[in-house]
Amino acid sequence: MYPEIQPASYWPNPHHDGFKAQMHTIALPADWELPIKNLYHHGMSPQQAERRKRIPTKAINQVMRAVAPDLVSVDHSATFGNEQPWLYAATPYPTPLINLFAAAWLRDLQRDPEDPESRRLLHKTFRLLETEGLTWRESTVDLLESTVSEGGTVLPANHLFRLLPDVLATRITQLDPYEHQGERLSFRQVAGDARAGGAELMSWPPLTYESTNKKGDGTKLWRYSAYIRLSLRSTPFSAIPRIHLTTGVRRFVRGQVWMPLEDGVSVYLLPDESLIPEGPAPSRLSVAMIEWNRGTTNWRHGGPQGMLVGVSALQQLPPVERLVKEADHWIDGRHDDIAVAVSHHTAMGYHAIGTGLMPSERRRLTEWAEQALLPDFLPVPTLRRSKVAPPAKKQLESHKSVPKKEISEEELAAILAENKARDDRNGIRRRQCLADSLDGRPLIAIVLHQADGTRDRIIQAAEDSLALSPHRLEQGPTRWEWSTDELDIKIYAQPIGALGGPLSQSDKPPARGREHDQAIATRRTGVAAFAEKLKEKAPGAKLALVELDGKEKFANANRRNDPKYAIRLGLADAGLISQFIRPLDHDAEDPEEAEQDAIFRADAAWLDSLRQTGMRFTPLHTLGEAIPDQLNQLAFWLVKRRSDGPTNKAQFTPIAVLIRPGQKCIMGKTADMAEWVPYPELLLSLTGQIDQGDLKTEAQQSAATAAFVKKTLSMLRGNPTLVLTRAQNIRMRWPWLTNKGLVQDRIGFDRGPLQRISLAGKQLRVIRVADGDRDETSQWWAPAELSNEEYEGKQRGGIAKGLWKPEASDRIFYSTSDKAGTHLISVEAAKLTRHVNEKGRSEFRPTKNAWNPDLLELTIACLQPKDDPEKWAMFVHQQRFCDDYRDVLGLPLVLHLAKLADQYALPQDDIETASPVEEEEQESEQMMIELNLK
Repeated sequence: MYPEIQPASYWPNPHHDGFKAQMHTIALPADWELPIKNLYHHGMSPQQAERRKRIPTKAINQVMRAVAPDLVSVDHSATFGNEQPWLYAATPYPTPLINLFAAAWLRDLQRDPEDPESRRLLHKTFRLLETEGLTWRESTVDLLESTVSEGGTVLPANHLFRLLPDVLATRITQLDPYEHQGERLSFRQVAGDARAGGAELMSWPPLTYESTNKKGDGTKLWRYSAYIRLSLRSTPFSAIPRIHLTTGVRRFVRGQVWMPLEDGVSVYLLPDESLIPEGPAPSRLSVAMIEWNRGTTNWRHGGPQGMLVGVSALQQLPPVERLVKEADHWIDGRHDDIAVAVSHHTAMGYHAIGTGLMPSERRRLTEWAEQALLPDFLPVPTLRRSKVAPPAKKQLESHKSVPKKEISEEELAAILAENKARDDRNGIRRRQCLADSLDGRPLIAIVLHQADGTRDRIIQAAEDSLALSPHRLEQGPTRWEWSTDELDIKIYAQPIGALGGPLSQSDKPPARGREHDQAIATRRTGVAAFAEKLKEKAPGAKLALVELDGKEKFANANRRNDPKYAIRLGLADAGLISQFIRPLDHDAEDPEEAEQDAIFRADAAWLDSLRQTGMRFTPLHTLGEAIPDQLNQLAFWLVKRRSDGPTNKAQFTPIAVLIRPGQKCIMGKTADMAEWVPYPELLLSLTGQIDQGDLKTEAQQSAATAAFVKKTLSMLRGNPTLVLTRAQNIRMRWPWLTNKGLVQDRIGFDRGPLQRISLAGKQLRVIRVADGDRDETSQWWAPAELSNEEYEGKQRGGIAKGLWKPEASDRIFYSTSDKAGTHLISVEAAKLTRHVNEKGRSEFRPTKNAWNPDLLELTIACLQPKDDPEKWAMFVHQQRFCDDYRDVLGLPLVLHLAKLADQYALPQDDIETASPVEEEEQESEQMMIELNLK
């Protein structure tokens, strides 16, 4: 339908002479560096001091974000001298308060405030520095300061990633309120974080939605706001920077706050007066954190030695013990002259307001904010649809659709019969593909269930997916068997019992560290023994489906009671790959809807388990001779686990996944493997790995990654091979894949010199994939007027799948998908204001989750002579459309498989935080390095 799509991305007006701003700045004097470093390193070993060369300003930045939101800090660690200021402001903040912040920072740098020598050193540092000497300077800041890499990519100055978006966000606040169909939203700027870069605005006061229970005898008020986030980004091989403008919904907690165990919760503050005595009233929303620590909840940096006490701000904040019980008590600002809103996160459970915005409302809000960027920044040109090839060839048949108009019973019966026949033919094709991946062995699976209903749904899913009904030999209650021409299938079922319960038998979860490790080890041993005994009845079993309560039962303080990791380890010890499924939701308001959801999840779990055997329908491209025959698809992936995650163990394991023509099974390998192994063996090899050996530093990990990549490529040398990588996953340890490192048709390893791609392989190609994680690619919409002139001027946006190309580059392309099959909400649905469509019907849907497909960036990094970049981009785009998946994959198939391997190294989600902003900020320092912005 749509020939073009519009990214929510902007670049500098080429007809303007730069973009500068007058600002006031404060720099840390150069002669402060040595005394502060001595104070910071006091009590450290030489090795610790060597690793901590940069002096952190993270803590004091967080305090200023909470109590002085109009200040802008541009770095998470201290820099000294006038060349790089520490703080920026539109108008000077009172100098005595700046010195107060500096003094609080110095106190916080002490490792042990109770140590007499540390206190003596602190007093000496105060005398040497004369903290009252910090003063503001007025200067002209070049907001487009940058260099250009060898590959032609713009590299903005580091401080601009925080500063330029902040200046543009301030301009948005000066617009008239956003208005649509008679309703208005005003936006306030939010205090930024130096770690994350970018800037943010939020509609204020919050919007209110009133829900009524089914009986109609009670109502609840739910609060939420719109947010607008601006980010400075670059695109490979382009010398022009870009501003990405991201819009969405922020939801706020009502009632009690459920605290995450390992991190904090964001709290937005708007006091009538400054939280610091003698300070100016803030114009921006502050952001403070409340956190759970050793059994108590407190404001971050609010303890007896905390910096909030040092700057006399703690008494002005609401009592945290009441805030966590009544999060919405202060949200209207009627109490204590301060408005307070606590950010909701999905880890906290249910919220009536759905996530996200749909394209039309996103377009309206984006184009409203765009007015503030003009004329200094202009929208990037639309992306044009590629038409180099038709869609990938289908290997499975789709259902024949039922017409919306009324049809006779005979016509409906004929359609349903035809769909049943198609399902049966698809089942036969799946059986053949599965038989190939198993290489003649039978499929033997074990189902460990809590309820008979889950067991029965999985059995039904098996029969339906493989068209097994006519071939059943044995039916329950603990064993099912089928025999077909292609292969034999056996499923054994057994209640999981107490092995599926919490790790601790008491109400209290195991303590972090040794107690948690022991609980995992005990459950692991029990599960392995249980599985080995069960395998005596089911010899040859390689697959286990496990019914287990979802992470919502083990959220927050109960997180360490989650047995999933231990169960996966125990099953792996018994030689079983594992797939988990949640039980039926017995508490759902609509039992019929809950049952349908359970059936859907059983189907998905069964098909996912088949894919773990290595079975795949690799998409068949339609590009003819442009793509070599017998092309290997190779994905490199770094399996990374942080030491502060649920297992308390760090891991760094480079892996490779291979789709090889003629190979019956997906293959994989790690650096420890001499040869390729079937995909299930790769998964089992990752389970429970924790020993990193000498791979603890960035340099060691980069060297290990380079060695692994070179060795793997040498194994495929001489064969046509396409290497695919995900930028956000691997470039930190393969620096060539950063925007700064990329040079067309040159490849580099570790820190070595670049070389022509032909030297690494005359049939080797490399394509880097980047997605919207941390706003690296922009949001987008399809302008509806391009498909229907009647929509001209109505700001309607649509969703379009396809491969898209910008005018300015022949090496950068973008891939999009259509809506997910389960996502039925209209593109006109609105949450921020009332919206009535052309037919006079309300489209106000605040409770519905909205979703827009990601804009996947394909960087054609290395090709061979005479290759057509657009056709290679189309090949990668087609690899997202796999017949045996219900929806389009988020990544091309081979990268998707590599990403799934993470579940075996890290079977639980990474640390859950309580704010979407905080989630993005956790690895923001890494992101800045990844993008080579420093």
